Amino acid sequence: MTTKTSKEVRLGATGPTVRRIGLGAMGMSGMYGAADDAESTATIHAALDSGVNLIDTGDFYGAGHNEMLIGRAITERPREDVVLSVKFGALRGPGGTWGGVDNRPEALRNFLGYSLQRLGVDYVDIYRPARLDPNVPIEDTVGAIAELIEAGYVRHIGLSEVGVETIRRAAAVHPISDLQIEYSLISRGIEAEILPVCRELGIGITAYGVLSRGLLSDSIRPGTTFEANDFRAHSPRFQGENLDRNLELVRALGEIASRRDVSVAQLAIAWALTRGDDIVPVIGARKRTRWSETASALDISLTAGELSAIESAVPAERVAGERYATAQMAMLDSER
Repeated sequence: MTTKTSKEVRLGATGPTVRRIGLGAMGMSGMYGAADDAESTATIHAALDSGVNLIDTGDFYGAGHNEMLIGRAITERPREDVVLSVKFGALRGPGGTWGGVDNRPEALRNFLGYSLQRLGVDYVDIYRPARLDPNVPIEDTVGAIAELIEAGYVRHIGLSEVGVETIRRAAAVHPISDLQIEYSLISRGIEAEILPVCRELGIGITAYGVLSRGLLSDSIRPGTTFEANDFRAHSPRFQGENLDRNLELVRALGEIASRRDVSVAQLAIAWALTRGDDIVPVIGARKRTRWSETASALDISLTAGELSAIESAVPAERVAGERYATAQMAMLDSER
């Protein structure tokens, strides 16, 4: 099947060629409640069949479950048809307990060895620290990944959730393909400083959270409750009055979507696609029906008037609640 997902863009000035959207696999390993491996595998296949090649994961998603799932799903596919983006550094214990971040060179080499084994590949396309390690200079981390590039185990270096100073320091050591960071209609913080610096340095954006973890969709209702192991059970934007206020914004967006005969999610993705070809939305579908909805968003063209109406319906300053809980926000170099 050929769709607009087959449109190719370069990820930054030095990164790999990817399709216009990517698939985020985190939700396939329990981050949003129980998931089904068979359906997740079918969704990965559907995304690849639709022309998508970028799959994003993390070695700590489901304590390695996510990488093993992806490895099984792509085993019959030509390796060059899949661009694997892998995050490392987050330390998790049994039961999902948090142990901080470790981006030491010796640690990341260890992490990569396990990732290659779980994914069943000889190299990963993009390797990136999930968060900045306050105890390790970014130069040391990037330098170690650069050595892995020379050894053939990694193709490109990415970053995740870091601010402008860290971006500049990292790029001074080795070319950076892309910054993975949350960006959506209701999370627009990168527009002031981070996005301009990335464009100055030729660094692409892989935007996650484009659907704001399901908030910008038809899946959340007032009073919705979440499983204890669902990220949203602890996310400020999904709690009490915050959720009610945010759903008012979603309802306003829904009126515009209804006039276009599209879903709220499709409208949110279509908006993100207008922000520039250097921004590649990574959408966390975990069911084939959701992926079909996602892929169809590439067929939506928005006029200047519609874009203005969308942004008026969802003004960023009216969003209630931070995007992470307080302890997690403190770990985001991008928010400092």
